[in-house]
Amino acid sequence: MKILAFFAHPDDETIFLGGTFAFLAERGAEIHFLCATRGEGGEMGDPPICAREELGQVREEELRCAVKVLGGKSTRFLNYRDPEMGSNGDLFSFTDNLEDLVQDLIVEIQRIRPVFVITHGPGGEYGHPAHIQAHAGMMGALSRSSSSTQIVYAPSYYSRKTGDFTPQPDFLLDVSSSKTQKTQAITCHRSQHGLFLRHGETRAGRPVTIPEIVRTEEGLVRIHPPVLGSPDDPLAELLLERSIPIQKQV
Repeated sequence: MKILAFFAHPDDETIFLGGTFAFLAERGAEIHFLCATRGEGGEMGDPPICAREELGQVREEELRCAVKVLGGKSTRFLNYRDPEMGSNGDLFSFTDNLEDLVQDLIVEIQRIRPVFVITHGPGGEYGHPAHIQAHAGMMGALSRSSSSTQIVYAPSYYSRKTGDFTPQPDFLLDVSSSKTQKTQAITCHRSQHGLFLRHGETRAGRPVTIPEIVRTEEGLVRIHPPVLGSPDDPLAELLLERSIPIQKQV
């Protein structure tokens, strides 16, 4: 089973679906990770572990570390530059030319020839413009590629504010058996630990550690085709092995 996992930034793959990727790799899936940017606009650590001009290289190595831990087959980048966050906390997409992104992705699809694609959802999980752009680029590329890829999945984003997943997942997975790998993969993304811990501490109302912020439930929604039940979806069969009832989380 060959899977192309395409995300906008290093760490998206681990935070959203690290446990799922580790489980699928253990079950024999060949997962090729493709990242649009090297996360050059992200945080540099708290305290900083590198200079701004070094961050892209640092985060590239962090992603390669995480992919190795998660059992991925390969890691590649599209060489778009991640813009820095705005002064008011505004987030941005990584290119003004969607057509160029589509063409770049067509090349990667033809090179890898995946059976499945896992990428950002149309809403960018929590509305991140770069995630939305990555989704639009991938769907455009798939619609114009001669590849036989026809099945696309995306993370179902969990909001701790509401206790809900958005959109409603088709599969809610118990990935506790892969928590060690997911934790190790998060540890690889060292430049982002300050960000992860701040968010975790805000939610918990107290200091937390990296292992404490690792969720052991991950949601996925099938984007295309949108209706489950087709006989040719072996990925769905695997996901069912780890599926748990979908209900409001705590």
